[in-house]
Amino acid sequence: MNRWYLDEKSLPDAWFNVLPRLSVPLDPPLHPATRQPVTPEDLAPLFPTALIEQEMSQEPWVDIPGQVVDALRLWRPTPLVRARRLEEALHTPARIYYKDESVSPAGSHKPNTAVPQAYYNKIEGVRRLSTETGAGQWGSALCFAGALFDLEVKVYMVRASFQQKPYRRVLMETWGGSVEPSPVDQPDHPGSLGTAISDAVRDAASRSDTHYSLGSVLNHVLLHQTVIGLEAKEQLKLAGEDGPDVVLAACGGGSNLGGIALPFVPDEDVRLVAVEPTSCPTLTRGKFEYDYGDVAGLTPLLSMYTLGHDFVPPSIHAGGLRYHGDAPIISHLVKQGRMEAIAYPQGKVFEAAVQFARTQGTVCAPETGHAIRAVIDEALAAKEEGVEKVILFDYSGHGLLDLAAYDDYLSGRLPD
Repeated sequence: MNRWYLDEKSLPDAWFNVLPRLSVPLDPPLHPATRQPVTPEDLAPLFPTALIEQEMSQEPWVDIPGQVVDALRLWRPTPLVRARRLEEALHTPARIYYKDESVSPAGSHKPNTAVPQAYYNKIEGVRRLSTETGAGQWGSALCFAGALFDLEVKVYMVRASFQQKPYRRVLMETWGGSVEPSPVDQPDHPGSLGTAISDAVRDAASRSDTHYSLGSVLNHVLLHQTVIGLEAKEQLKLAGEDGPDVVLAACGGGSNLGGIALPFVPDEDVRLVAVEPTSCPTLTRGKFEYDYGDVAGLTPLLSMYTLGHDFVPPSIHAGGLRYHGDAPIISHLVKQGRMEAIAYPQGKVFEAAVQFARTQGTVCAPETGHAIRAVIDEALAAKEEGVEKVILFDYSGHGLLDLAAYDDYLSGRLPD
């Protein structure tokens, strides 16, 4: 067999919360003005009550509302796939599995949190959401979720990606969203996720009918994504595996990585690996300290690995990985030694993505290509060592709207 499915009734009915399972608790977020731990009242102007509660929850499991489950069933559970042809091409004894999150309506893992965020805002009477997006996967997902729950969505898209990926804008507009390049007041600036967050937070703070919505980094976002890892655990059993030896995923803010990796945190024998670009090496070269989540310093300070909130990464094609910081949960796991981090240059990433396309057939997003690069290296290491190894990774999104990046690579125009 190559693919393992779960029926719709097997969709998880609760999210896995890693917070109460951490041996050392997370540092609290700090108010940007007072530098004191934030309170629920501090966050109320931006987020609905349910998300604020989830951000701070110590419950080991958080129930998924029925209306959210119904919406997730439009594409979940997603298949677990064994990459047999890639294994054969590498002549490796490793067994490679991936969770195919590209089958969602928006083509990535992002709707796993966009749907519950839209739902919780809708039931609280919010009519409009503002958000940022890098490559456009998160913006697409929130516009899709907004269409499901009849919410207006305003997206501030990092200008470099806005120019590189015009069809992402078309996709967002098809679902009813409104898209503007960021930063809005610096038309010659390539932008970053940090500047786009500032634009989106300013928007939400200026309107009484609007909440802010974030696609990564925060605890509740990673919580929603754990459906990925929970499903993968059940599917690996169906495949006859006791479990993975290593779990890998690309890491920008940390949601796709958290989604597949956090349910495996209690399994101490499972290695967890974050993969990032060398041009934005937050986990591998950043400092672990309190920093703002945005450029303007409007957001709470988070304890995380950071390159500095004013850092502007080069305009690589993996726009979703161009963020100066990482999720506090992911940063904490790396700091405590529970998770590893590695970085790759853009050229090596696309080399791996093309190899995957020519063996497995599918064209991945540039972000996903980072995970595939690490998977190939893990599989080759297993070949050198002569050991069997079960590798699990998150295929976080397709690259069918990223073909300009592949054109640059195949034409020799792609800088490292």
